[in-house]
Amino acid sequence: MTTYLVRRVLLGLVTLTLITFLIYGLIRSMPGDPVAIFAGSEDPSKKIKQEDLDRMRASYGLDKPWYQAYFLWVGNVAQGDLGRSISRKQPVTRLIAERIGPTLLLSITSLTLTYILSIPLGLYASVRSGKADERISSTLLFVLYSFPAFVAALFLQIEFAVRNDWLPLFGMVSDNYASLSFGGKVWDIARHAILPVVCSTYGSLAYYSRFIRATMQETLRQDYIRTARAKGVAPGRVLAVHAFRNTLIPLVTLLGLMLPAVLSGSVILEQIFSWPGMGRLFFEAISERDYPTIMGLALMFSILTLAGQLLADVLYAVVDPRISYQ
Repeated sequence: MTTYLVRRVLLGLVTLTLITFLIYGLIRSMPGDPVAIFAGSEDPSKKIKQEDLDRMRASYGLDKPWYQAYFLWVGNVAQGDLGRSISRKQPVTRLIAERIGPTLLLSITSLTLTYILSIPLGLYASVRSGKADERISSTLLFVLYSFPAFVAALFLQIEFAVRNDWLPLFGMVSDNYASLSFGGKVWDIARHAILPVVCSTYGSLAYYSRFIRATMQETLRQDYIRTARAKGVAPGRVLAVHAFRNTLIPLVTLLGLMLPAVLSGSVILEQIFSWPGMGRLFFEAISERDYPTIMGLALMFSILTLAGQLLADVLYAVVDPRISYQ
């Protein structure tokens, strides 16, 4: 296992270098000069001297070819410095630290609800396979999975926020948040999070329920399941212990691959609900040509993706002791 982990980490470093190299080249090819835009050079009333602009470009490495500036960026990253945001004039690490909490609030809540609801729904559908109630529930889940989250977000905003004023329209907190008690603050954040969590959950819920149903149906046809039933093992024990346990390997695969999504957030949903998370920060950084922030986020997302794949492979051996890595 140690040899395998070392080999995967080395391969991951090579992959990470290639990914960041390509992304850096692509963003430097984007039209627009971020320094000129945010220094106000396009506004005659805020015109600054050319030498000041050149000094700012040099501080961000924009005066060098992109491939040379990339290696300067890598050197700074190796020292733990992700750079300074061009548009916000703050360290990129601070921006990420400020936005990661709201994203985790949505993603962890959504992921928890997904697993709590999808596992019993998937088991129920596998037991009732072919029955009328299972067909109806499967059809409804398929409809939910096919319905775009951003469209659902707009409908929910109209129904629950605009027409009935039951929930906030957007944002994470209300204007009077600072004056609320601790319990009031928790409830205020919860009310703002309901609609984004619903939009983040229902698609995953439908997918995971159908995924568990499909894997369970395949498992229930195996010989060892028939043997357990022939020995008189209780149906519930056959389902929960013998069958479901052997569906954990593909489920673990999905769990590992969801690691990047847990921290990266949803660009579209966070933008629709004005939720101050990682996805919205990434969208704003791209629209503002904020190269250091884009690269900092791209680096984090790439590391999470590679780490999620490695975690899934390692968990294989934990779930199934028969699996070993040479």
